[in-house]
Amino acid sequence: MRYFELLIFAVFAAVVLYQLYAVLGRRIGRQPEDLPAAAPVADADPAATVDGPGMVGADLSGLAAVRQRDPSFEVPSFLAGAKQAYEMIVIAFAAGDHATLRNLLSPGVAESFEAAIAAREAEGRTEKVEFLQPPRADLDRIDVDGGAARAVVRFLAEFRSRTKGPEGEAVDDRRTAELWTFERNLNSRDPNWTLVHVDAAEA
Repeated sequence: MRYFELLIFAVFAAVVLYQLYAVLGRRIGRQPEDLPAAAPVADADPAATVDGPGMVGADLSGLAAVRQRDPSFEVPSFLAGAKQAYEMIVIAFAAGDHATLRNLLSPGVAESFEAAIAAREAEGRTEKVEFLQPPRADLDRIDVDGGAARAVVRFLAEFRSRTKGPEGEAVDDRRTAELWTFERNLNSRDPNWTLVHVDAAEA
């Protein structure tokens, strides 16, 4: 499971967006205006579709291109690591763990997450989350652009959020459906993937 070394990516991580603190739960997914700003990602070339475990209706036209550059790439191993990273990022965001997030996120996404954490702290709020069951992760699409591989993973998750603020403590069971885009430099020996974008998704 070399890719997770990638879980330096996972070993690193923990948390999610401001919305995993504010918006996730009362509806599935997020509206565009809810999301911290993140760098846009080019769409994959929709040439082929493959169905299978962890690849529900996935557009995998770029899978062959990734394997050509890295024959050891395997979808199940990648998704196992991505799912671990997702849980850790969600937990880390809630905990305000800046150091962990910085190792997992692109600079632009990290800046947005840190700003959201700072805003929450300025309001005197703290949060802790726990997953009610393991999240589901499916590869939505993967493509190669120059030397960069980008994989879009659809996550469905349920978790419990415990928040404390000036008005007291609250417990909220939340559900979320999101598309997370991870990127890796194929010209580097570093096998780690970085979170570069988050979008709301249909449940």
